[in-house]
Amino acid sequence: MPLHFVHGMEASERPAAGAPSIGELNERSLHRALKARYAAGGNATEQAIDGFVADVVVGDRIVEVHTGSFVPLKRKLPPLLERHPVTLVFPIARDRYIVKAAARPSAPAKRRMSPKHGSVLEVFSALVSIPALLAHPNLTLEVVLTVEEEVRAINRGRSRWRHPWVRADRRLVDVVATHVFASMADLFAMLDAELPEPFTTGDLAAAMGASRRLAGQAAFCFREGGVSEVCGKRGNALVYRRVPAATRRALSPAAGTASPGGLRAR
Repeated sequence: MPLHFVHGMEASERPAAGAPSIGELNERSLHRALKARYAAGGNATEQAIDGFVADVVVGDRIVEVHTGSFVPLKRKLPPLLERHPVTLVFPIARDRYIVKAAARPSAPAKRRMSPKHGSVLEVFSALVSIPALLAHPNLTLEVVLTVEEEVRAINRGRSRWRHPWVRADRRLVDVVATHVFASMADLFAMLDAELPEPFTTGDLAAAMGASRRLAGQAAFCFREGGVSEVCGKRGNALVYRRVPAATRRALSPAAGTASPGGLRAR
């Protein structure tokens, strides 16, 4: 029976039958909605397996829905991947509506479209915590592009000098598409044609249409994932070159076992 870590909660910590688990109580709307999508068709959820609580179990596969940082997965995923296939689901809002409660309780909330639009490449901000794990043949990464509502509320405990509005919740409106990646090479392939040889973080930022910070996170992921390596410096900037596919396969402990990634509409 497969195992799926959710919040590192031991099975003995589960509440009485019929009550929501600690994991469920800590979940926000977006996580619950995505979990329900993957559980559609009768797949098991919130199962106590091997001493831990499973989010979703689809056949022999674990589905891990993560809406924030991957830092908690640094300890959890390695032992799981040795025994179980795992799909790691990460949502990114392609389109976002900002919802603010009105000052008067009887007045309707204000809803507007955010001018910012998310890209699948934003996954590097989370993946930077566990880049080498994507080389494991049992791990598949699914980046879900969504339409979301970001619910904001006033935090009256904040100093008057700070912005009073804080994000209280994220709500799923629609799923636009799901990008499936089985390796770091799949992610690099999205940018490869736009990059010179060799390339810098600045070249990555231009190819991604993103900030230097996100490009730096991508550069780190590619290096740790074995698809590029440092070959010099240009001023203070590191210069990278591609690692040939044959070299990557030779260095991989399970070369050829991962299936190719791509785009799958849902």
